[in-house]
Amino acid sequence: MKSVRVYQFGGLEALENEDVAVPDPGEGEARVKIEAIGVNFIDIYHRIGRYQGSLPLTLGQEAAGIVDAVGPNVTDVKIGDRVAYASVQGAYAEYAITPVWRLVPVPTQVDAQHAAAVMLQGMTAHYLTHGTYPLKAGETALVHAAGGGTGQLLVQIAKRRGARIIGTASTEEKAALAREAGADEVILYTQTDFEVEVKRLTNNKGVDVVYDSVGKDTFDKSLNCLRRRGYMVLYGQSSGSVPPVDPQTLNAKGSLFLTRPFLQHYTADRAELLSRVNDLFTWIAAGELKVRIDKTFPLADVAEAHRYLESRQSKGKIILIP
Repeated sequence: MKSVRVYQFGGLEALENEDVAVPDPGEGEARVKIEAIGVNFIDIYHRIGRYQGSLPLTLGQEAAGIVDAVGPNVTDVKIGDRVAYASVQGAYAEYAITPVWRLVPVPTQVDAQHAAAVMLQGMTAHYLTHGTYPLKAGETALVHAAGGGTGQLLVQIAKRRGARIIGTASTEEKAALAREAGADEVILYTQTDFEVEVKRLTNNKGVDVVYDSVGKDTFDKSLNCLRRRGYMVLYGQSSGSVPPVDPQTLNAKGSLFLTRPFLQHYTADRAELLSRVNDLFTWIAAGELKVRIDKTFPLADVAEAHRYLESRQSKGKIILIP
C-alpha cells in the first residue's frame, strides 16, 4: 500500500511517498481502508520535529473509511462499517490500523470527506466551548483565526452556546468566512490593532475567554484583551511557540487563567469521544453545522497540501485522498 513517512525531521523534503506492506490488526484493533484523510497543523509539527515521535513515522492523525478487517475478539465493529477516527498516528496511507475504541460510526447523511474533516477540528471546537471553558449565553469570546478551518467551526459552536463572538482574520476573504460562520464582529488584524479594537468593542471590560490557535504572534496582546479572572485558552501555535510565561504576569493582568489543552485529554474514554462526535454528526446531518472543505489533494501530492497549510492561506479543511 502507499503511505507517507518521515525518516528525519525537516521541511517538505522529509516527506517520503513509499510502498509498504498492508498491516494486519491485532487484539482490540481494526484495519480501515481509508477514503479521506484530514490534514492538520499537528502533522506539520510532527514532520518538523516540534512534536517528536519515534522515527520512521507515518504522518496523519485523522481519517474516515471502511472497516476491512478486524482483530481477534473484536465485536464493536465489523467488516463493511463506515467509520472515522482522530488522534491515532498513521493516517497518511491507504490502510491504517486503529484501536477499535477510537473508531466512531459515521451516519449515512455524512460523507467520508466531511467525516474526516470534522474529527480533529470539530472535536477541538467542541471541547474548547463545552469543556475547557464552557461558554454561557451572553458571554463574549475572542476567537483568533476565525476564518480558518477550526475557527469557522469554533465560531458556529460558540454561537450555539449563545455567546457573542469577536473574531480575528488576516484577509477580507477570511473575515467574510468568519462572519458567515456567525461572528458578531471581525477584526482584520493586518490593518487594525486587535487589542485596541477588542477593548473598544467591550467598553474596556475585556472578553471572558480567548481561544488562540496562533500562539507567538497573538499571545501577549490576547492576555491584555481578557477581563479580570478571564481565561486564556492557547490550543495551537501556527505562528510559533509562545516563550515561557512568568506566572506573576497572570496576577498583574487580573488573576487570569491560562491553559494549554490537548484533544486526547478531552476524549479520554469512549463515552466522552462518542458524546462529542455524535453532537457534531447530528448537527451536520441537520444542516446546523457547516463544514467547509477548502481543497483536496491526492495522497501523492502531500507536499503541496503541507505547503498550502503552512502558507496560512487555507480557508477551511484540507483533505488528502488515497
